[in-house]
Amino acid sequence: MPRTCGICGKTYQKAKRYRKIRSVFNPVARHRQHPNLQWFKMPDGKRMLICTSCRKRLVKDISS
Repeated sequence: MPRTCGICGKTYQKAKRYRKIRSVFNPVARHRQHPNLQWFKMPDGKRMLICTSCRKRLVKDISS
């Protein structure tokens, strides 16, 4: 299962880890930062993985 949002298509971002060596921060390794995906039950009854920003938007639209 891909780690992408089912609505906006948000995926991972590349980031760097830094380590302090002799009062200088050196980039040590690259890693991926994944979006905060959560299962959400859509109004039509289907479940899908969506990011929390889309989830907030949907909950706000459904409740109003």
